[in-house]
Amino acid sequence: MINSDNVPFWLQLLAWASILLASISALAIGIDILRGRPQKMPIMNLVWPITGLYFGPIALWAYLTFGRGASPGQEGRSKQGPFWQKVFVGSSHCGAGCTLGDFAGEWIIFFTGLTVAGSILWADYCADFLLAYILGIVFQYFAIAPMRNLSGWQGIKAAIKADTISLVAFEVGMFGWMAFSSEFLFYPRPEPTRIVYWFSMQIAMVVGFATAFPANWWLIRAGFKEAM
Repeated sequence: MINSDNVPFWLQLLAWASILLASISALAIGIDILRGRPQKMPIMNLVWPITGLYFGPIALWAYLTFGRGASPGQEGRSKQGPFWQKVFVGSSHCGAGCTLGDFAGEWIIFFTGLTVAGSILWADYCADFLLAYILGIVFQYFAIAPMRNLSGWQGIKAAIKADTISLVAFEVGMFGWMAFSSEFLFYPRPEPTRIVYWFSMQIAMVVGFATAFPANWWLIRAGFKEAM
């Protein structure tokens, strides 16, 4: 177990490298979108850079390989990729809402000092899930409502139906890593002011993506969720 008050230099270096690569990847995606490669679905203009913040170069590769928007003059062209690519995009869409909610939740608990049953970790779980669910539904609404020509409560219900299972699957994986790292990797649990904390959260989000992937595969196959 690693003492979070005395993190080894190699781990700090690895954490900084991971955060830096992820930031560069997210920035590169964002710049490419702003320079004339907007996504056909506007919400994805946010999803792809956010995905870069935890998936780093893998997100950049995925964006350039099958997620990049059409350049001017190519708007009418479309290409069909393998089904796993559609699932990847759908999972990243779910992951983006979760990532924003989790990021906000972690800071709220840190600054307020709230606990649940005397545990900061359980408070993190509650805040993260609540905010991730709200933002996840918002993200899903702006994806599914335009595709199905829905609005208002009908669009909200469709978003809840499409995203709940996917979001829960993402949070299960993420919370699982948070519990594992708190019990077996770090003691005491590092605070959000430490770079190693966010490196661990990057890993948690990748694990969440992995657990959300099969859920999105089933949801898209079953027609509960639109392929994006």
